[in-house]
Amino acid sequence: MMAADSDPESEVFEITDFTTASEWERFVSRVEEVLNDWKLIGNNSSKPPEKGEYTSGTWEEKTQDINFADFKFSVTHHCLKQESEEGEGKEEPEEDAFPTAMQDLLCMNNDFPPRAHCLVRWYGMREFVVISPGANCEAVISESKCNLLLSSISISLANTGCQVPMFVQIQQKWRRMYHGECQGLGVRTDFEMVHLRKVPSQYNHLSGLLDIFKSKIGCPLTPLPPINIAIRFTYVLQDWQQYSWPQQPPDFDALLGGEVGGVEFGKLPFGACEDPISELHLATTWPHLTEGIVVDNDVYSDLDPLQAPHWSVRVRKADSPTCLLGDFLTEFFKLCSKKESTEEILGRGPVEEEGKDDISHALSKLTEPTAVPIPKLSVSNMVHSARKRIRRHRRVDESPLSNDVLNSILLYLFPDAAIDKSSSENGESKASQLNTDGKPEEKESDDYNLYNQLKSAPSDSLTYRLALCVCLVNFYHGGVRAVAHLWQEFVLEMRYRWENNYLVYGLASGPPDLRCCLLHQKLQMLNCCIERKRARDDGRKTAEGGKEKERERGRERKVSGSTGTENGRLGPGSAEMGREVSPGKSWDSWSDSEGEDEFFECLSDTEEMKEAGSTDGEKGGAKVAKPEGRLHPHGKLTLLNSQEPLYIPVTQEPAPMTEDLLEEQSEVLAKLGTSAEGAHLRARMQSACLLSDMESFKAANPGCTLEDFVRWYSPRDYVEEEVVDENGDTVVRGDLSARMKIPGNMWMEAWATAKITPARRQRRLFDDTKEAEKVLHYLAVQKPADLTRHLLPCILHAAILKEKEEESVEDILSARKAIQQATSHASKLLRHPSPDYKKLEDVITQLIAVETVIARSRSLKAKFGIGKAEQGDNAEDLERFVSSLLEEPEVSVIGAGRGPAGSIIHKLFVSAQRAALLAPLDEDTGRGGGADDKKPMGGASVPDFPPPAGREILLRTCVPRPAPYSKALPQRLFCVLMREDFRLAGAFSSDTSFF
Repeated sequence: MMAADSDPESEVFEITDFTTASEWERFVSRVEEVLNDWKLIGNNSSKPPEKGEYTSGTWEEKTQDINFADFKFSVTHHCLKQESEEGEGKEEPEEDAFPTAMQDLLCMNNDFPPRAHCLVRWYGMREFVVISPGANCEAVISESKCNLLLSSISISLANTGCQVPMFVQIQQKWRRMYHGECQGLGVRTDFEMVHLRKVPSQYNHLSGLLDIFKSKIGCPLTPLPPINIAIRFTYVLQDWQQYSWPQQPPDFDALLGGEVGGVEFGKLPFGACEDPISELHLATTWPHLTEGIVVDNDVYSDLDPLQAPHWSVRVRKADSPTCLLGDFLTEFFKLCSKKESTEEILGRGPVEEEGKDDISHALSKLTEPTAVPIPKLSVSNMVHSARKRIRRHRRVDESPLSNDVLNSILLYLFPDAAIDKSSSENGESKASQLNTDGKPEEKESDDYNLYNQLKSAPSDSLTYRLALCVCLVNFYHGGVRAVAHLWQEFVLEMRYRWENNYLVYGLASGPPDLRCCLLHQKLQMLNCCIERKRARDDGRKTAEGGKEKERERGRERKVSGSTGTENGRLGPGSAEMGREVSPGKSWDSWSDSEGEDEFFECLSDTEEMKEAGSTDGEKGGAKVAKPEGRLHPHGKLTLLNSQEPLYIPVTQEPAPMTEDLLEEQSEVLAKLGTSAEGAHLRARMQSACLLSDMESFKAANPGCTLEDFVRWYSPRDYVEEEVVDENGDTVVRGDLSARMKIPGNMWMEAWATAKITPARRQRRLFDDTKEAEKVLHYLAVQKPADLTRHLLPCILHAAILKEKEEESVEDILSARKAIQQATSHASKLLRHPSPDYKKLEDVITQLIAVETVIARSRSLKAKFGIGKAEQGDNAEDLERFVSSLLEEPEVSVIGAGRGPAGSIIHKLFVSAQRAALLAPLDEDTGRGGGADDKKPMGGASVPDFPPPAGREILLRTCVPRPAPYSKALPQRLFCVLMREDFRLAGAFSSDTSFF
């Protein structure tokens, strides 16, 4: 029974389902929904577009996907954004108002726009809707499907009252075939298209196309209304002849030609390796013609390009031309991904066999018992013997860099070596001279300070020059193997300079500059070590000279309070004590014997006894110790417990630090935790410099207190206030600040443990020997990839400077802005502790784009003769013309063929034509009229222009259709004639009320 009841119910349901819409009706409904959502209903009347507005204006696009059953379509609305004016509120009477698209068919302000959608070019419309198959859907090819889609849009337009033209894309996408419709009140325009591979001979000229147009509109009026004609012929120039691309190839001989070659190492190459301008397109336009004015048929043509009233030019740019600077940067950047070490690349087989003589065993060799004289066992001798052995075992043909190339590079990197390496004073004066030369440049030039933004190195520094050499060697002399060879030699040179006390040339004096790259900081640290070591050696020589004089003068010498030397307290009979003697005027001249801590420890017991004795003497009121290590009085301040002036002591300079050492130190301090013990230990670690300064202060100011030290070291922690004493007088009394009185205060603890020791006899805060060896080890273990990452900021810095220099010659606004953007982008990336190398590759791409723009500018300037002896006005016009060619899609030629630019373009075509005639094959396969009519009088004369590569003919009129009593409506036919392309795009309007 239930089954019987369910059957009628299901039948009823089927009857209900029978009334639902079909897939086609649903599709039409979806199209109508989209038109309503986009508010495209009715006629939005607007002013005619301005001349050139289709190119300069902003086009907006909206897209939505719809389905026809399982087939996906994409609906796109294209519209030119126009500013609506307030006075445009009142609309014309509806019966007289044509749709905006029909008005645009006759508008002449935007014929042949250089950059626009193809439908805009063919039909001149500012707003339209396109329905096209989805991205991965097959094309609509069958006639029945095309008619079904056209019917769909026709119904949708009629149901909604939309007056925006709607198109359907049919056939394969590359054919750009569109059919469409536009409906208004009582009027309709059909958009039709013909596309063929070959141009039919009867339609290869204007007269044949006019016949098509007339037959299509089928105007019944006997005096046919005049047809407006606009014609554009496009000529292509590919052969530049003598106006060739100006880029000169690099002079490889000059690159490595002795001292002259040294100069070339500092220059990055620039320019394109091929002509970045591949073609020049000349468009000759006749914007307003009528049928009777011009003759163009299969026999004769009046359309001479030299007589065209309007010329415009566009250039076709070569796609990604090979550029020298771009290639350098790209190849250098590729090194970052290499993983091999220097040893793996160059090989160490034969050298390892003689392990005891290797560099790594040089220090241990020095400590072995041996009968060989010590000078022969210095590290520098070991290094140079190892260098010779490396070169001897590496055969000449295996060496990536030849001796000539290597010597040229080293001479460029270290020009001080060419003077006289035996004189350390020369090297020092040379280095100081470099530093002083760099200061004014740094103050004046923003480009010089660019290294601050990019975290690279100053452009006159060794690091910067090394980056240029590595880049050049990588590109020209063997890639990663040559880089590894150069780096190996560079590290050996650094060790040689450390061992022989030669300052590293091309580095600013002072502590490492944390604004620069880490490699630059390491080299500065090495220089600091060399400076300290030289100061100790100078101090030792001074001490030895002092001892000789002392022996001549006697055993006693009066001690000056300001110099604070300790000769009076030392027993002259002891040889050990004699080593301690030093004038001690400044920390720089301090000598701790051989500069090693273990040598100093021999004297520590004696010194402690003296210090203890002097301290006990102070406590017992005995004679106060003599002052030592004074620099100069601190203003008019006196000690609180006596009337002695307060002296500023000679102190040890704080240890210079590179950024990786600072990070390491901060990590160690952070790991101590937040406990009381950890905080105490952290404070003690950080107070090494404070303790040293306290000991120096005690030595310079015998009998001083912590309050005296604080008055000099941290004046804000000594609070003075006016009080009234027992006599009623107002006096100023001072005391330590609250933080200084906290029990267990680190300052109090340090003061209690500080001994009376002048700076020259203190343990070194900065162990230059240890730090120098750490730097040299760090340099030695760097792989070529690590080196590249260190030097990448310098190379980007050099590339930006090079492009700025080249752009200043050309003066291209877009290039200038692009350089600024690339600099800003690189600055953000390189300031990060671990830069994103994928994004840095984008910076290189930006720089290559700038180089391409500048190369294009140079190519065009050479072709148009800019820079040669030109008349003033013409030269300025030509420069503006060339700069516009780079920035704009199409540029009008002032004066057409008779202007300065036009005459040059004419000559370019003439020379190309003459060269083409020398070719054995005549390629004049187009119609003869386009070229042969240039010289109508002489049959054998050379045509100035080749056959046009493309011809565009636009026919417009306004006639009643389909009946004589219908409304006069716009008709339009756009014709494209090319060698292998023939297209007719027609818009034919008809009256749907009176037909």
